[in-house]
This record gives sequence, structure tokens and C-alpha cells, in this order.
Amino acid sequence: MEYGLQEIYIRVLRLHAPLAGWCFSGLTGCWLFPLFQRRKSRWVRGHQCIVLLFDCKLLKVLYNGIFSGLNFLSWKLCITIMRLVILDNYDLASEWAAKYICNRIIQFRPGQDRYFTLGLPTGSTPLGCYKKLIEYHKNGDLSFKYVKTFNMDEYVGLPRNHPESYHSYMWNNFFKHIDIDPNNAHILDGNATDLQAECDAFEKKIKEAGGIDLFVGGIGPDGHIAFNEPGSSLVSRTRVKTLAMDTILANAKYFDGDLSKVPTMALTVGVGTVMDAREVMILITGAHKAFALYKAIEEGVNHMWTVSAFQQHPRTIFVCDEDATLELRVKTVKYFKGPTPIAPIA
Repeated sequence: MEYGLQEIYIRVLRLHAPLAGWCFSGLTGCWLFPLFQRRKSRWVRGHQCIVLLFDCKLLKVLYNGIFSGLNFLSWKLCITIMRLVILDNYDLASEWAAKYICNRIIQFRPGQDRYFTLGLPTGSTPLGCYKKLIEYHKNGDLSFKYVKTFNMDEYVGLPRNHPESYHSYMWNNFFKHIDIDPNNAHILDGNATDLQAECDAFEKKIKEAGGIDLFVGGIGPDGHIAFNEPGSSLVSRTRVKTLAMDTILANAKYFDGDLSKVPTMALTVGVGTVMDAREVMILITGAHKAFALYKAIEEGVNHMWTVSAFQQHPRTIFVCDEDATLELRVKTVKYFKGPTPIAPIA
């Protein structure tokens, strides 16, 4: 896939030489840096983080011609492409995300022996995206017959048929409107007798499916993805999680504003589970998510803002509306904001 210059945010992370002193002052500063346009740098978890920009063709030349020659030095290189797509409003952001998912499935050419595996979120943010996907399906543009899905989370102790369970959410808002095989729609069981065994089995199912091709996620105002609340491990796996009070308060609107009705525990995929996906797309809309977006892309990786971990994913796309950019620096918005046409369905 070709990315335009303004859609590329290359982060060379963990540039670590085994010999002390080899960083900016040594080999890196003298040899690598004159080749790039340096945007900014900072220390992230003990390693120098260099934010670079270049065209994808130049990246290929640099990688093949220079980075491969560093193998004898035992350097560890992790090159990640992070895109920030800014649309004017929620509806356009939802349509962009839906068409991206649609095109990824179509281009994958799934079949009886080749399933596309999709990770899915719940909440208010993805509703517009789901409505568009349903529209594409009804128009005959998209089929989910050979798609397997894995949902991010589910409340503990809430009956499956409860209107606010994530089972109900997914079936009412998405699954019952498309042609997915119910056996291929995987949602954690918050009423399992052994909750940890349920989590372990979920991880096993993902592995048996060949891993997640595209994991779509949303975030809370405190930057949590799935139910990986602030302070969660950035290498965590699917597990039982106690919900933060901010999350309980935010979810009270779905339970008639009665905090006593809001579940306090949930099963959730871990940050590490989502990081294992081959591609991740995070949907962030609304002014109330603006500070979380700022923390996600303009500051370093921080377990108190778990969405920031995806700075280090090989392929991450943040899709947001204008309101969500209110806390970003003006130069950041101007850099990423540009012609972002909604690609036609393949």
C-alpha cells in the first residue's frame, strides 16, 4: 500500500546499540541523521525515539540500502507507520472508517479456507461505522460470510440478553443485519463459571484463527482502549478487569443513570492482544476525547494512557473528527489535515 508523504509518520523506536554511548552523539548522530528531516526526538522508556518523515519509496531505499547493513552491529530496529486521518465531522469519520474496513475485506479475498479476522469495539463511537457497513452489505458490496470477528470486551455478571450487554449491542446494532455466521462471531462470556479460563480460551481462539487482520477500537476520555484502564500493563492479555470509577460514571447513562446498576468488572482483551493484530484502527471522535488523542500521539508511551501504546504498532491508523483535535498543536493538525478522500469501495 502506498502512503502519501503527508500521511506518513515514521517512528524508528528502540534504536539501541549494545555499546554504550552509541546514540545521537555517536554513530546515529553522525551517520543516520543527515539523511533525514528531523521533526523531534525524546526519550521513551529508556530508548531514544526519533520521529522521521519520508516518502515510502525513499523508505524502501533507506531500509534496503542502510538499515540492512546495521545487522552486524546487532541493532534492533522497529519501523512503524502511524497515520492520523482527520475528517470534518463524525459522519465523515464513520464513513471513512467503514470504507477502509470494507476495502480491506474485499482486497483480502476471503473464502472458505481463507477467513478475514476482524476485531471489533462497542460503545457510541463505532455505531456510525457499523451503520455504513450494514449499508454496504445490503447494497451487495460487502459480505461477511467468510469473516471471523472477535469483540474487545464484555461486562461480568450481566445476562447475555440484557439490553446493555455487549452481546445485545453487537447483535442489535450489527450482526443481525449482515450475513455473518453466528459461530464466527466471538464475544467473551461474562457469566462463565471460570472467568480466567474463558479469557484464556478467547486468546486461544484468536491464535487458532491465525491472529487478527484488522483490530478496530475506540477509546474512553481517559485514553483506555477496551477496558484497559489507566495503569494497565501495555503487554497485558485477555483477562478480568476491575473498572475505574470514571468508566463506571461514563457508562451510567446506559443504566438509567443508576450507578448501582453499572457492572464494576469486565472481561477485556489486553493491550498486548490488540498489539498482536496485523493492523489497528482507532476511532476517536468528539471534544471530550480531545485530550486523550493528544496523549495518544503527541506525548510518549505511557501506561496511564493505554492508547498511547499504539505509537509503537507497525500499522496504526487514528481516525478522528475535527472536534477530537482541539487539544492538538496547530502545526500537528495542519500537518495531518489535508485532502483525505474517502476511497471508493474496491
